[in-house]
Amino acid sequence: MTDQLVGAAPVAPPADPEAGAKRTARRRRWRLTGLVILGWLALYGVWEYGSWWFGSRLLPTPYEVLLSAVEIVESGNFLTDFSASVLKTFAGFGVAAAVGAPIGYLMGRYNYWRAFFHDGVTIAGTIPAIVYAVMSLIVFGLSNLGPILAVALVSAPYIALNVAEGIRGVDKSLVTMSEAFGRTPQQIRKEVLIPTIVPYVFAAIRMCFAVAWKVEALTEVFGGRNGVGFQIRTEYQLYDIAAVLAWMFLFIVFMLIIERLVLAKSEARLLSWRPQERSSAL
Repeated sequence: MTDQLVGAAPVAPPADPEAGAKRTARRRRWRLTGLVILGWLALYGVWEYGSWWFGSRLLPTPYEVLLSAVEIVESGNFLTDFSASVLKTFAGFGVAAAVGAPIGYLMGRYNYWRAFFHDGVTIAGTIPAIVYAVMSLIVFGLSNLGPILAVALVSAPYIALNVAEGIRGVDKSLVTMSEAFGRTPQQIRKEVLIPTIVPYVFAAIRMCFAVAWKVEALTEVFGGRNGVGFQIRTEYQLYDIAAVLAWMFLFIVFMLIIERLVLAKSEARLLSWRPQERSSAL
C-alpha cells in the first residue's frame, strides 16, 4: 500500500481558466484579422481584374484612385468638405435621437402610446430615402438645413423602433422585484431599463449612422453647395471617375474609423458587465 502511494504520479495543478480564455480570445482575434486581410486582398484582386477588363477609363486602377485621394487630401478640399458633411450628419442624427428616443420609450412602456405611434413610425421608416432628400431640398432649397432634415427624417423611425423593442424586452420580473424592494421609478429607469436597452440603442446607432451618411451624401449630390456629395457631383460632371471613387473610399475609411474606434470601443466599455463582452475583451 505504501509502495503504491509513493510510486503514484503527482497530480497536475488545475489549469487556469482565465489563461485558457485569453488564449482562445487571442486565437479568435488572429483568425478574424486573417479573414479581414484575405477579404481586402480578394477585393483588390477583383478590382485589378475589373480595371484590366473594362479599361482604366471606365474603372480606374486602385493605384490611380489612391493618387487621386492623395491629391484631394493635399488640396485642402478634403478637410473643408468632409467637415461640412460630418457636421450636417451629426446634426441630423442629433435631431433624430432627440425625437425618436422619447417616442420609442413611450412606445415600449405604454400600450396606449404604442398604438398611437406605431403605424406612423412604421410608415415613416418605409418611405424611400430619396423621397426625404428631394422633399428636404424642395422645402429648404440649397441650404444646409435640407441634408440635416433628410438625415433626421430617415433616422428617427429606426431609433424609435429599436428603443421600443429594447424597453419591451426588459424582464418584467426584475421591474416587479425592484418595486417590491422599494426602488423609485427613477432608480428602476436607471438601473434596469437603461442597461437593458443599451444594446438596442447601439444597434440603432450603427444602422442609422450608415443610412444617415448615404442620405446626407445623396441630398448633397442633388442640391448641396458643399460636402462630399457636392464634390462627387462635381467630379462626375468632369467625368473624373478616379476622383469620384477617391471621395467614396475616403468616405469609407472615415466610416471604418467611426465603427472600429468609436462605436465598438464605446459599446464594449458600456457593456463590460455582460459575460460575453468580458470574454471578448480578454
